[in-house]
Amino acid sequence: MSQESVKRLQISTRNKLRKFNCLRGREVQPGEFWDVVVVTAVDESQREAYELQISHKVQRKELPLGIHYKVFSDPPGSKIGNGGSTLYALQQLNDIYGKALGRLRVILIHAGGFSQRLPSASALGKIFSAMPLGDPLYQMLELKLAIYVDFPCEMKPGLLVTCADDIELYSIAEDEIVRFNKPGFTALAHPSPLSIGTTHGVFVLDSHKKSTNSEMETISCLRFLHKPSIDKMRNCGAVLKRQSGCFSLSDPEFVYTDSTYYVDFNTAKSLLNVLKELGTLDCEIDAYGDFLQALGPKATMDYTNNTANVTTKERGLVEVRQKIFHLLHETPLNVILLNNSKFYHIGTTSEYLFHLTEDVALRSELGLMSSAFSGHMNKPSERAFGSCVMYSVLDSSCSVGSGSVVEYCRLGAGVTIGEGSLISSCWVRLGLSVPGRVFMHSLCVNHLGQTGFVTVVFGISDNLKHSVKASANLEGLKLFGLCLAECLSHWETENEVLRFSGDPSSCSLWNACLFPVCTDQQSSFLMSLEMLQAAMQGSTFTLPKETKLISMQESLQFKNLEEMLAFRMGLYNDITQRNLNS
Repeated sequence: MSQESVKRLQISTRNKLRKFNCLRGREVQPGEFWDVVVVTAVDESQREAYELQISHKVQRKELPLGIHYKVFSDPPGSKIGNGGSTLYALQQLNDIYGKALGRLRVILIHAGGFSQRLPSASALGKIFSAMPLGDPLYQMLELKLAIYVDFPCEMKPGLLVTCADDIELYSIAEDEIVRFNKPGFTALAHPSPLSIGTTHGVFVLDSHKKSTNSEMETISCLRFLHKPSIDKMRNCGAVLKRQSGCFSLSDPEFVYTDSTYYVDFNTAKSLLNVLKELGTLDCEIDAYGDFLQALGPKATMDYTNNTANVTTKERGLVEVRQKIFHLLHETPLNVILLNNSKFYHIGTTSEYLFHLTEDVALRSELGLMSSAFSGHMNKPSERAFGSCVMYSVLDSSCSVGSGSVVEYCRLGAGVTIGEGSLISSCWVRLGLSVPGRVFMHSLCVNHLGQTGFVTVVFGISDNLKHSVKASANLEGLKLFGLCLAECLSHWETENEVLRFSGDPSSCSLWNACLFPVCTDQQSSFLMSLEMLQAAMQGSTFTLPKETKLISMQESLQFKNLEEMLAFRMGLYNDITQRNLNS
């Protein structure tokens, strides 16, 4: 990427942030911003958590005022995917606004799911993950709204669909405008290496209509490919040769990949008809693969039988896809090519750590800070270059290792955090030392009629989703890089004693009951840290008698939202007061 392109991207991004900052905490005028901001949740518990946090943001004037913020949960029962969430959200919007919906500009942010790859966001949501910029501090919700701040005033009534765990940055020339004013679907497209195309959606463009090398161009799309192989990209004509002009990558060949898309309200009615025709959904629908693959003049039904990218092959999925195809087929798909753009995914622990501590490009583009909205006793704490501290209160004698993120925490005197760790929502007693490359996250739970605290601890590279079929076969589960059975031996626990919550035929780190329930937050952190140290040092740790152990899965089921948010509010008040006194 040329220095000139980088500079344009930085300037464009900073301008959007400034524009959004001017809207925070004040009543917006009609047409100046979104009429409705919708966030989707996977269930009622998550919906409640999201609504509480949004209401707090509005009270603290961290968001634009005078617009409607809505949180819609998926119906109970089968997982329906972000496509199903889109359909149900449209239905609920239609129920609330009726004919007036056809005059509104709506942004729909998919934030459902349990965030197994970024478990620090599991309880309160990825859309509320902290980002080290802004005053008041941004979370992903504010950042998404800031990046799209120019869209509403150039958009006909309709729906903009996006996800909670990605960031799209772009620049366009002064005489160019990103407009969403065409019928059907209009998608943003980013030049990407072919390897990225295999894990995203890829657009096959009408090459005869692509005529310029400008930073932005709107053209029609012949078809959409979902997570295609490189051979398929080539065979379908999706692979393009890099030309002179402003591109955000240097590869000689590239494809245009997806991120966010707009649907006008006449087309949205077609989506509502999909739900009416399908009735109750009992399978996962993808808002990208299952909607966009039906669009464009060269779309075929072949994809409806392809379940290679489906995690669970539910009965009826093919039939549902075919109905969607017939209802949406021949709907136009336009693509806005953002030739000087970048797409960042922040949905895993490793990505979160990298982008917040090591990614020089994103740091310069967004103006990310190494310390954001944090209170330090006496003087700023010593932190290694490349660490990040957000929304936390630290003693001046604390040290945070390079590549580590500390968020929503209280760290006592002399606490040290190793390199490459993520410490979230923890209260750490003085003098404790946390190793490198570990994840520690505290939750408040209502367990057996009492309020308790649990601190889950994993290795940064541990795979929480990987499962084995029987608890007697634990060799396939790795905790801190060690065999789980070995960790159990250091805790003087036998394999057969270990309990797994939920589905007994699926045993994973996610549902392994490994974490002690304690009466207070500091004791919870200490006990989990001692278990970690025993496993890593090859020593022995004996749990106190009658200690109850629960899983990460159960911690979410039993979560005490009010107490967790009260802890954050206590941090907010302390940091605000210290900043006023400094």
